[in-house]
Amino acid sequence: MAGRVFFFLQHATYEPAFQASSMGITAVAMGDEVYFVFAFDALRSWVGGTFGQPEGEREREEHARGETLGVPAPSKMMEEARALGAKLIACDTTVRLCGFEPEALQGPLDEVMGLASLWRLTQGARTLTL
Repeated sequence: MAGRVFFFLQHATYEPAFQASSMGITAVAMGDEVYFVFAFDALRSWVGGTFGQPEGEREREEHARGETLGVPAPSKMMEEARALGAKLIACDTTVRLCGFEPEALQGPLDEVMGLASLWRLTQGARTLTL
């Protein structure tokens, strides 16, 4: 049964980025309406092109094992999920707190919206925070 799924992303090192992007691409491929909501470190790293980069020895080892297994990088899975219809969004206040202007994020994000609009979208949806 298809539904709406929200992944609230606050962190963006390899582990949380992998978890969100792998579940998100699976959900959208299975017919769910998927939204990735970027905030703080996740927003800055997505915009800066470093989303999913390993931090620390453990994550570097996991990343290397993933490459050996042929597992796509989190940023690639995120782009593939987006190509399948997932939406990348952020709250306008969070965008400004991170030092960005909402208009400047057209392209990296599909939409920057007010918190009230975002809140309404989550009604009846499954939500995961990573």
